[in-house]
Amino acid sequence: PDSFLKPMVDANMLPLIVTSILLGAGVLAAGEKGAMVGRAISSMTEVIMKIMMMIIKITPIGVFCLMINVVAVNGASIVGTLALVIGVAYIGYFLHIVLVYGSSVKFLSGMNPFKFFKGIAPAMITAFTTTSSNATLPVNMECCNKLGAEPEVSSFVLPLGATINMDGTAIYQAVAAVFIASCYGIDLTLSQMAMIVLTATLASVGTAGVSGAGMIMLAMVLTTIGVPVEGIAIIAGVDKIFDMGRTALNITGDATCAIWISKLEQKKKAKQAA
Repeated sequence: PDSFLKPMVDANMLPLIVTSILLGAGVLAAGEKGAMVGRAISSMTEVIMKIMMMIIKITPIGVFCLMINVVAVNGASIVGTLALVIGVAYIGYFLHIVLVYGSSVKFLSGMNPFKFFKGIAPAMITAFTTTSSNATLPVNMECCNKLGAEPEVSSFVLPLGATINMDGTAIYQAVAAVFIASCYGIDLTLSQMAMIVLTATLASVGTAGVSGAGMIMLAMVLTTIGVPVEGIAIIAGVDKIFDMGRTALNITGDATCAIWISKLEQKKKAKQAA
């Protein structure tokens, strides 16, 4: 980027991510002096998150008004179209859970996938209803520990995963971006689709583990591919339905990692004892 502030002003996602990585690397390299900057940034993040939560609390009023306008302009048929998009997203969620997480548990952790999904079900249900990875943390830890995860591993991996492991959010952003682009009659090129994959993946890493945060990050993905951000209004009214599934997927991924790392730790301890 030409300057550190320019990507933030322009809401340009990729330069913003590069800037963040460089700043983070600089903070780490600076040692104790850099730690002061890190604490200041952490405090700023906390303040910004509180502001975001205030905005999210009043969004239902704005979303209601926006949805009235969307239905009035596009007709009642938009409701059926939204149902189809939700179905596509949930198919993506389901396939990711079964194929990626199921295979990971089976081949990396040596655990029966059915046993894993049965054990993690209470956490998935909690995530589905609360739509918050952070709120589900205590239940997820309990489920993982019952499945054999080391408490010291789950207490580290799960909070970390609630912050950076957002596979469901990435799937949602990709589906939503393609849908909104089609609503505006924009034919996405192969490079734009690749950009969606890249930015959705990177944006999901920085998404907060709270309800509704994925929709805020979607704005950055749309900006990157040149789709009007106003298009978020089309799906804002049903974002909660998207959020339920993607949160359940996110915490399942966290649990998968916790079980796998615990298995690695157990093998390491067994070798040291032998």
